[in-house]
Amino acid sequence: MHDPRQLLDPETDAAAKLRRRGYVLDTDRLSKLMSRRSEVIGEGDQARAQSKKSAAEVQAAARAGDDITELREQARRLKVRIGELEEEQRAVEAELNEFLLAIPNIPLDELPDGATEEYAEEVRQWGSVPEFDFEPLDHVDLGERAGFLDLQRATKLSGPRFAVFKGPGAKLERALAAFFLDVHIAQGYTEFSLPALVTRQTMTGTGQLPKFEEDLFRTAVADRELFLIPTAEVPLVNLHAGEILNLGDLPLRYTAHTPCFRSEAGSYGRDTRGLIRQHEFSKVELVQLVDAESSRDALEEILVHAEEVLQKLGLAYRVIKLPAGDIGFSAQITYDIEVWLPSQQTYREISSASDTGVFQTRRAGIRGKAKDGKRGAVAALNASGLPVGRTLVALVEQYQQADGAIRIPDALVPYTGFAVINADGSTS
Repeated sequence: MHDPRQLLDPETDAAAKLRRRGYVLDTDRLSKLMSRRSEVIGEGDQARAQSKKSAAEVQAAARAGDDITELREQARRLKVRIGELEEEQRAVEAELNEFLLAIPNIPLDELPDGATEEYAEEVRQWGSVPEFDFEPLDHVDLGERAGFLDLQRATKLSGPRFAVFKGPGAKLERALAAFFLDVHIAQGYTEFSLPALVTRQTMTGTGQLPKFEEDLFRTAVADRELFLIPTAEVPLVNLHAGEILNLGDLPLRYTAHTPCFRSEAGSYGRDTRGLIRQHEFSKVELVQLVDAESSRDALEEILVHAEEVLQKLGLAYRVIKLPAGDIGFSAQITYDIEVWLPSQQTYREISSASDTGVFQTRRAGIRGKAKDGKRGAVAALNASGLPVGRTLVALVEQYQQADGAIRIPDALVPYTGFAVINADGSTS
């Protein structure tokens, strides 16, 4: 969440920067809310001072034996007025808070202009795009033919956009998650096992609420509202909600493998075939909490950490820097990692690495303190490291053979226990 004073400071040029991402900041409304809050606070302070003075006058008059009827009535009216002003202050602050929570993060100046991926800047490519002397199949045809992917039964169980993995498919899914975690632990991340259900406050801390409520799955049991997480970023960042972190202990590097749940509201008709866009999927997430002054360097590091997984698997990919109008609500800069899909003859997003600056930490109440006691700012970063389903898609498609078999990358064989999924579903 933003500091409203900075949003109104001409030197920050926040309104112009937010326009780059398609958001129009209502500075008039913000100014009026800030002014009204200041006025109400001032009136309240004045009324409390008068009430204190009035109480002293009542006591003095009572000791002197004077009639205190009028003085008591004056004191009563002041107390009523104080209550009214406190209620008005709460109302104004609630309106201001609601207004601020809906404002996205301010994009960094280095981002290109534009609102879609076509305006993104390509940073680098890695690996060789596979070439086949046969017509490559997509992951659905390969998985269903070998019998390790069953979308029809998943639809019977839960409706569209769910998947059932069987035999070597289930083993491959589990192996990928274990492999990802081992890579990231070696990079210096601490693994967590986390709840998949979190509170509204937790969702608000990382920016999923109130903006994206329609994209979330929610449950309520015995009047207790909880949300299914769309990413482990949510609980990982909020582990330290409301805390003051010692800047000398930073960076904190966290990782977790969790299920993720997204309603994909408004996306029907897009990627309806296969595993690209599912309501439920599993993902290994990377989160860093760092001194805000070093967040830009930390983004380059977390990006490389996510890339290392793809490199160890030998999957061709590219990195792009998203334009200002295409970054996520909480991000101030985002790199996308896009993996090559032979069936589509294009790169598709498999990971986003974002620096949110102090946007999420302010919302979650995460503060920093140096050894000398001075206040400091903490920044939060996140990256997918990686989604299991989309990685499986890329692996199956890039490593498919002419006979329909799928070769397993060498780095993954110790986790699967097999080197090939044959076209008939057997392994070897």
